[in-house]
Amino acid sequence: MSKKDLRIIFMGTPEFAVPSLQALIDHGENVVAVVTQPDRPKGRGRKLTKPPVKILAENAGIPVLQPTKVRTDDFIESLKSFSPDLFLVTAYGRILTENVLAVPPLGCINVHGSILPRYRGAAPVQWAILKGEKETGITIMQMDEGMDTGDILLPGTIPIEEDDTAATLALKLSQLGGSLLVEALDRLRDNNLPPIKQNETKATMAPLLEKENGLIEWQQTARFVSCKIRGLDPWPTAYTFLNGERIRLYKPEIIKNLCTDPPGTITEANKNGLTVATGKDYLKVHEIQKDGGRRMPISAFLSGHPIKAGSQFTQAAKLVIKAQNSE
Repeated sequence: MSKKDLRIIFMGTPEFAVPSLQALIDHGENVVAVVTQPDRPKGRGRKLTKPPVKILAENAGIPVLQPTKVRTDDFIESLKSFSPDLFLVTAYGRILTENVLAVPPLGCINVHGSILPRYRGAAPVQWAILKGEKETGITIMQMDEGMDTGDILLPGTIPIEEDDTAATLALKLSQLGGSLLVEALDRLRDNNLPPIKQNETKATMAPLLEKENGLIEWQQTARFVSCKIRGLDPWPTAYTFLNGERIRLYKPEIIKNLCTDPPGTITEANKNGLTVATGKDYLKVHEIQKDGGRRMPISAFLSGHPIKAGSQFTQAAKLVIKAQNSE
């Protein structure tokens, strides 16, 4: 089967999906339509904004579908009208039901941001960092009705660097996903893409993150806290409290040294960063953000918001409130 003969519908929405669609276009694949989520209000002005994948598709002259629901007969008929042979999916953001998966004769192939069966679910990039993994990757997989439970078709790995955040790692993975996707299509045409069943005994989950996941527990090790700060950057962010006010922290650096100060104690506060005691080792933080403020380097922050060595980060604002009430 030639590239022209294989009729593809691509499904994706955010920036993570853009390199996959771009790789298909650059590879000369016959993408007959793109399915993405509806335009959403964004920013302070709540201006209606197109998804990144839609922008690329329109620039490439590819028809775009933006269903509000994917379980309707009208949507199924819209898909069938393009006579697709194959669906390719990267971070579409909707669960595809059995009647959608059954439309293309060659099935649906997904670009998943982990080494399956580890980190199935909506936030695999973040959880790989949160759990302190040394490597992660992309799995090109055959979709079924389960949550990332389908057969593995083509895996690829990359290391997780000590300074990687969820944002930087997602960018690397998105590029890897695009290259693996076109490789998988070439192998499919050569009948060299054998499916491999996932090992259910090694499966782990990567559920959606909530804002509450960002609370820093200073009694944990510096490495644990560093992984939390990096894994939740840029969203939902890791935070702590200082004098009852929530503070978000970024760009951590582990300082391996015997820690004799109580966890959460700020031992140094200067232009080089905030050094904080943890349950093991110290953590130096290089960027900070107050509620309602912008993210900035520690040096800029301290010029308008002095912090004294010996100050204490706490895990809840109510601890300060209770102390005030008891006086």
